[in-house]
Amino acid sequence: MAAKKHQGDSSRKRKLVATAKPNRDGSSSKKRKLSSSNPANHPKRDLKKPPRKQPQQQQRKERPQKAKFEKSRRGEDKALTKRERRLRAKQLAEERKKKRKQHYTLEQELASLWEKMRRRNIAKEERSNLISEALQKMKGKIPEIAGSHVSSRVLQTCVKYCSPTERDAVFEELRPHFLSLACNTYAVHLVKKMLDNASKTQLAGVISYLHGHVASLLRHMVGSVVIEHAYQIANATQKQELLLELYSTELQLFKDLTSTKESRLEDVISKLGLQKGSVLRHMSSVIQPILEKGIVDHSIIHRLLIEYLSMADKSSAADIIQQLSGPLLVRMIHTREGSRIGMVCLKHGTAKERKKIIKGMKGHISKIAHDQYGCMVLICIVSVVDDTKLVTKIVIREIQTVLRELVLDKSGRCLLLQLLHPNCSRYLNPDDLAALNLSIPSLSAEAESVTKSEKESQRDEGSGKEDAESDGAGTATESVDKNSEGGKKDPSLRRRELLVNSGLAESLVDICIESAGELLRSNFGKEIIYEVVTGGSGGILHPTLDEKLKNLHEAIASLAAEPKSEEPEEEHVLENFHSSRTIRKLVLDCPEFASTLWKKAFEGNCELWAQGHSSKVVCAFWESSDSKVHKLVEKKLRPLIDGGFEIEAIPFSCKASKPGDFQR
Repeated sequence: MAAKKHQGDSSRKRKLVATAKPNRDGSSSKKRKLSSSNPANHPKRDLKKPPRKQPQQQQRKERPQKAKFEKSRRGEDKALTKRERRLRAKQLAEERKKKRKQHYTLEQELASLWEKMRRRNIAKEERSNLISEALQKMKGKIPEIAGSHVSSRVLQTCVKYCSPTERDAVFEELRPHFLSLACNTYAVHLVKKMLDNASKTQLAGVISYLHGHVASLLRHMVGSVVIEHAYQIANATQKQELLLELYSTELQLFKDLTSTKESRLEDVISKLGLQKGSVLRHMSSVIQPILEKGIVDHSIIHRLLIEYLSMADKSSAADIIQQLSGPLLVRMIHTREGSRIGMVCLKHGTAKERKKIIKGMKGHISKIAHDQYGCMVLICIVSVVDDTKLVTKIVIREIQTVLRELVLDKSGRCLLLQLLHPNCSRYLNPDDLAALNLSIPSLSAEAESVTKSEKESQRDEGSGKEDAESDGAGTATESVDKNSEGGKKDPSLRRRELLVNSGLAESLVDICIESAGELLRSNFGKEIIYEVVTGGSGGILHPTLDEKLKNLHEAIASLAAEPKSEEPEEEHVLENFHSSRTIRKLVLDCPEFASTLWKKAFEGNCELWAQGHSSKVVCAFWESSDSKVHKLVEKKLRPLIDGGFEIEAIPFSCKASKPGDFQR
């Protein structure tokens, strides 16, 4: 079988060879010849050699020379140690820097002097000598080298510690170049240092020199820092000069007009006789590039925006609110005017814009709550926004993680107090309450009502068709008005959803139970624990948290029942200034707590606590107007008073009166 198979294979091969066509050159090979072997068949092809071969041949010729050079270089490198090679590379780098930088050698000398003069443990005389030497070397070249990251630091140290005469010399040399230096990344820090150490005359000169360039510098990422710094350290008149330039072209061109004393834009327009439309167009041309670039961190821009919103028409104000809605607003609410802009954006923004603002605060709620002005924006959120699920998810949940810190913080407690007792003048000053009521005139309900009345008067004069159209427009504005300054939800329902239903109140009561002593002795925490013990305004914590509130009453009573401490460091809650007054208020305003405290701490111990700060608490029991407290108190306190025992906090004229008759 194998032999037959072999014969078959050989015969098949012979047939294939016989049938194969011979090549034109007479060979029977299957491989095709190169086209160059028969040029007559391809007349159109270029017969020249490929262009790649020529450079390859040149490379082959040059290789021996290059290889020789590399070999010699490698031999030299091998002869050097690692340290020598490193020093050689450093030397080459130094030579390249000398060629590239004009004052490189001077900068190196200044850097060595700077390392000595910036030390803290250096003597004043030695530092002054080093500064004088550095300034002598830089004399005449300060504007040229001020933009370098090394020389700028040296100059800042020199300006900080040099004598007034030397500082004046540096100031005079830099004054013609302030505008160019203000836009340099490194020189801007030197300009700020010069402003910090400038005399009143020099500062006035710089602000005068900036006239006409305030708007252009505010549009610059680096230059805006100089304008803001000058605005912060300037007096009221100088601030007004910087600000008025942004209002109108006339105020930008004519310096004498900026000397007006009026601060509000409306008063400036009426006094100088400016056209309102022209002023608003100029302000819009200044504001729009700033917002597009995102330069919104500075207080001068916040003041400009709040003045613009006070005069802008409805569409322009709505455009500004739309642009600011989102993460951009978070960078603005750290100033007084910035927080007010945030509040009016929340009041007059749509539901979608409010959602963007709240989502932009995600992850920053704790920092905002601790800020003096930022906390007011959070207060506005819990007072205005109807979407309590969103507020709970982003604001309340993050607050719960830092609740222990917030209850003891001056600004952080404000949000909690707003939920427990809204708009209370005891916790919010008049300026804060006015800010919560602030609104944009063109978007407020009052302005819309005036517009509506005007439309109604026109409708009475018009035809029936015009009547229907104006009526439809009136209903549209009405629907906008309902949502223009807050939500439609009942404030008490919104407050309950955010405080009780979210679990915030329960967490707050737990913290009060755990840290009752610390909160009572704290100047800020005492107000939180007072509102929690009394159940909040309107009894919002009742009846949901009645059991926990009883536990809190027991915890405070247990602290009061502890014996007096002999150590001066551990002050008893009844003898501490803050805690004694807080407990006194609780006795007067919360009868349930007063009964618990009397039974656990004061019954049988009245004589012990009748002197010092604790006497105010004993006096509070006598002043209480609750009938149940009367029955507990009268049997124990009446014998003391009739027996001539002196209670410091009770005036002599009231000692013979009945309980509850004392005038607070």
